[in-house]
Amino acid sequence: MREKQKVYLRLANGKTFAGYSFGKFANSDGEVVFTTGMTGYPESLTDPSYSGQILVFTYPLIGNYGIPEFLRDDSAKTILNGFESGRIQVRGIVISNYSSEYSHFDAAVSLDQWLMDNNIPGIYGIDTRELTKTLRTTGVMLGKITTDIDDYTTEIVDPNETNLAGLVGVQEPVVYSPKKIKSKKNPKKILLIDCGVKNNIIRNFLKRDAEVIRVPYDYDPVNSKYDFDGIFVSNGPGDPKVCIATVNNLRNSFDLGKPIFGICLGSQILGLSAGADTYKLKFGHRSQNQPCIEVGGRCYITSQNHGYAVDTKTLPEDWTEWFINNNDGTNEGVKHKTKPFFAVQFHPESSPGPNDTGWLFDRFIDMI
Repeated sequence: MREKQKVYLRLANGKTFAGYSFGKFANSDGEVVFTTGMTGYPESLTDPSYSGQILVFTYPLIGNYGIPEFLRDDSAKTILNGFESGRIQVRGIVISNYSSEYSHFDAAVSLDQWLMDNNIPGIYGIDTRELTKTLRTTGVMLGKITTDIDDYTTEIVDPNETNLAGLVGVQEPVVYSPKKIKSKKNPKKILLIDCGVKNNIIRNFLKRDAEVIRVPYDYDPVNSKYDFDGIFVSNGPGDPKVCIATVNNLRNSFDLGKPIFGICLGSQILGLSAGADTYKLKFGHRSQNQPCIEVGGRCYITSQNHGYAVDTKTLPEDWTEWFINNNDGTNEGVKHKTKPFFAVQFHPESSPGPNDTGWLFDRFIDMI
């Protein structure tokens, strides 16, 4: 570990936390959020849903198993093992204790070096419990990592006001085919609307013998040049109401009658397309242990990463609430009463997190 350099996290409410730098010694700003996950920091840091955010880990020790070999790929043609996208998505990382000594059979480099190579600043040595309590009480807020204790400028652009989904998704279509089709039938074709999709979602479809046609967030399925059997709307960052083109295109796609499946941001977009409203949660759900109850069914332990939710009181009569968060009662899924349209807020693709709800991919494939 290199010589300690002081660095500071300053929140929009004026509260300042002093710590030490790791990764890039530089300034950065964004929305400060926390996650309670105990493992999976390479996956979390490359999750496009964290775009525009400074991520606080509540787990006290981060970096102890290093980082696998990482070959940055913004083209999205290669699905890297151990990562959820081809680049680091967060604007900064905040932890309590950094482990400079790492050990794992798959590790190629330290977390410190990986962040430095990708120009991402980090801060360690602060009381992340106090910081998390602040965010839970006040709500997520804008903040900055700064190398200057006298930096009191507060002009930070709220990343949620920008079209983050348009920045993190592909700009041109990319087609993925299963390497070896296990079934005797031709692969089912899924049009994946990329608002910041996680790699493991693509892996789950390929594992089920499906061909994935990954298209930009504003792609119009009604006028698609591709043949497809179903539509998937991915996870992603930011406010769903900014994705105006996606909402309108998906609403028009209802007339196609083809199955539609959404995850996370995709659930919010499906809700908006149906005519419901969405709202911002106080501090969001970012963890691997969120209990969700299927209406009339069992409770599942789920992995989550979202800051917005569908307002179920605004759902039209032909739509219904499907899942409910057992902690705060917020919506975790919606579905149409008669048509094959459904979505969930949590992440059934797992990695990191429980995989109790992987059956949702099977349900979608069976509908096609």
